[in-house]
Amino acid sequence: MTEARIRLLQGMAIFGGIEDAILEFLLARSPVVRVPKGEFFFRQDERGESMFVLEDGKVAVLKRWQEGDCLLRILERGDCFGEMALMDFFPRSASVLAVEDCVAIELSAARLHELYEMDPRQFAMIEMNMGREVSRRLRESDERLFRASMGAADAGADYVFRAG
Repeated sequence: MTEARIRLLQGMAIFGGIEDAILEFLLARSPVVRVPKGEFFFRQDERGESMFVLEDGKVAVLKRWQEGDCLLRILERGDCFGEMALMDFFPRSASVLAVEDCVAIELSAARLHELYEMDPRQFAMIEMNMGREVSRRLRESDERLFRASMGAADAGADYVFRAG
């Protein structure tokens, strides 16, 4: 199972170029969490100290607005979420709801700090990759915001998702 998890991580932008031994180190210290359909991994405004790599299932990333939650995106196997909390130490900017039974690897700030102490070069690569991923998502959001402000029909306006 560890080999399959290493391959899963290596297929993700955040862990691109990271050595097998480093991924083994992180996986050995990171719990696997199971979240049933309809339950939250975390909610908007909660304190965050970890990110998650979705090993199985689907989640909805939701942003609270007025009387409901707006769907920002659906994430699937091989996607990650929660990494912003590891970078900026602010409360969670959105909620993440399991829309199917989910299995995820939880990588905490403490585990990444252990990696920093062991191999600063590999730690820096993960941090740079996280920055690139957050930047990619920001560019995508900027484009959607621009298209919406220009009245584009395909601006990707999402719908209200009523959570439980």
